[in-house]
Amino acid sequence: MSDEIKHFRKLIHNCEKAVAFTGAGISTESGIPDFRSPGGIWSKMKPIDFSDFVSSEEMRRESWRRKLVLDQDFNKAQPNRGHRALAALVQRGACGIIITQNIDGLHQASGVPEEKVIELHGNSTYATCLDCKKRFELGPIYEAFEEDETLPVCHCGGMIKTATISFGQAMPIVAMRQAKQQTLSCDLFITIGSSLVVYPAAGFPALAKRNGAKLVINNREPTDQDNLADLVLHGEIGDTLGEAVGVD
Repeated sequence: MSDEIKHFRKLIHNCEKAVAFTGAGISTESGIPDFRSPGGIWSKMKPIDFSDFVSSEEMRRESWRRKLVLDQDFNKAQPNRGHRALAALVQRGACGIIITQNIDGLHQASGVPEEKVIELHGNSTYATCLDCKKRFELGPIYEAFEEDETLPVCHCGGMIKTATISFGQAMPIVAMRQAKQQTLSCDLFITIGSSLVVYPAAGFPALAKRNGAKLVINNREPTDQDNLADLVLHGEIGDTLGEAVGVD
């Protein structure tokens, strides 16, 4: 076992409450495509702005067309060793909450209770009405759309959209407030698979550090906040977390 992993284990063992903050890097190891990196989804297709989705029926259709294609990868993805390691930390009571920038629901699929996951960018595994906020499962929406590209409409007359935060859409106020509260209440903040370039979420590691928490950054590539961390690990995320937590 490397000295870095031993140090990581010690930080976990000695903390009273850890918070994990996850980005795309943990899910790419499950086959989920990255959106923002070079060669990622947004480099191949321009994202649809929220204002365009709301104002244009054709943009709403294009959004659902893309969703059907993307779900070919999303639906095959399963939690990996990194997800299982974090789930184990939550189950042991060492990690109080997982704050995630991911939209794939893999933390919940790995066994983390819904109330222990704060999703900053929403969730792609279901849809909601933009007006009344009613939840809709995707299966019936897909069946109708694949037949004749019928756009889903809520019983209240509102537009139905995947429960993700699109470009131009406001960040969720409640989730951001909860994430800040959890960041300020932890004594160990573990950043996993995030390039730490998308703000305001990328400000949480520095906030935790300023508040006295130990900071661990586990990302395959260096980040601009590595100099703030008490421990930086650049190995594969699943292997690193799995070894540190003792999960296969």
